[in-house]
Amino acid sequence: MLECVFCNILRGEMPAEFVYEDEQIVAFRDINPQAPVHVLILPRKHIPSTNQITPGDVGILGEMILVARKVAEIEGVADSGYRLVINCNEDSGQEIYHLHLHLLGGRRMTWPPG
Repeated sequence: MLECVFCNILRGEMPAEFVYEDEQIVAFRDINPQAPVHVLILPRKHIPSTNQITPGDVGILGEMILVARKVAEIEGVADSGYRLVINCNEDSGQEIYHLHLHLLGGRRMTWPPG
């Protein structure tokens, strides 16, 4: 397996601006933001993509969504609205193979997305 950038961040080997963290989930600002608020939410457990999620990971996915709600409140976009995105594999634009949820807000989103 190639070295995972997000695992390096979780081990403190690379910097990140954390917005939230607990025993299972972390959230930090994206280094290439696509909106005024762009936070990545990911499990501490390394899961490469949605294709590798197992029935035992269902709780982690629920926690990711609950953390997204908390982060939206922290960032002040809960009431105005925000978008949650999970990319899976190359054609979707996934660049780092550690499951993560993008929380985007702070501007009006368009549809359809890119």
